[in-house]
Amino acid sequence: MTTKDLSLTHLIKPSNLNQASPLILMLHGYGSDEKDLFAFADYLPENYTVISVRAPYPMQPMGNAWYAINFDADANKFSDTEQGITSREKIKTFISEAVEAYNINPEEVTLFGFSQGTILSFATALTYPHLVKNVIGLSGYIDKNMIDIADKDALKTLQVFSSHGTADQVIPVDWARKTPKVLKSYGIECEFKEFPIGHGVNQENFEAVLEWLKTH
Repeated sequence: MTTKDLSLTHLIKPSNLNQASPLILMLHGYGSDEKDLFAFADYLPENYTVISVRAPYPMQPMGNAWYAINFDADANKFSDTEQGITSREKIKTFISEAVEAYNINPEEVTLFGFSQGTILSFATALTYPHLVKNVIGLSGYIDKNMIDIADKDALKTLQVFSSHGTADQVIPVDWARKTPKVLKSYGIECEFKEFPIGHGVNQENFEAVLEWLKTH
């Protein structure tokens, strides 16, 4: 299907429905692009419209980011929170655009993130829970600095699947293990799974995502 000229560059796999469809919106990781997670599109349920977007900050020599990550002389990592919040707002705008442009059911929006894309998925869903039904967060965590919660009661409708590799050398699994506790403090239930992998998604992990989607 030809993509329309919306505010974020994207790829789309249309739904097989002849009516407003549920949406899976994919947010890639740091240094990647919209083609990365879109490789999963053919294996996702056909009733979903699947859209994979490109992060707004280009990197050199290639790839894109939702926000810059800087390292100091002691190898400490610092996230550009301001850029992250800007990206969060861009995702919010894009959801509204996509709902209108591609006949999406606004009550059935799932954010599907990997790594930095997971951080932005959580930031968007927790700040704007009225726009998002589900979050599938792979190999990421919740960065509270990118979240602005205005209506805590609205959060209780969110449903979350979170997973992480126990051998992840990019984002420590201990960071991800905090996710269910943080979400529970907001009244949100979370299914959290760990897999014996590094910073990536294996077949068992993806099958767990598909199984979760069947009931959510």
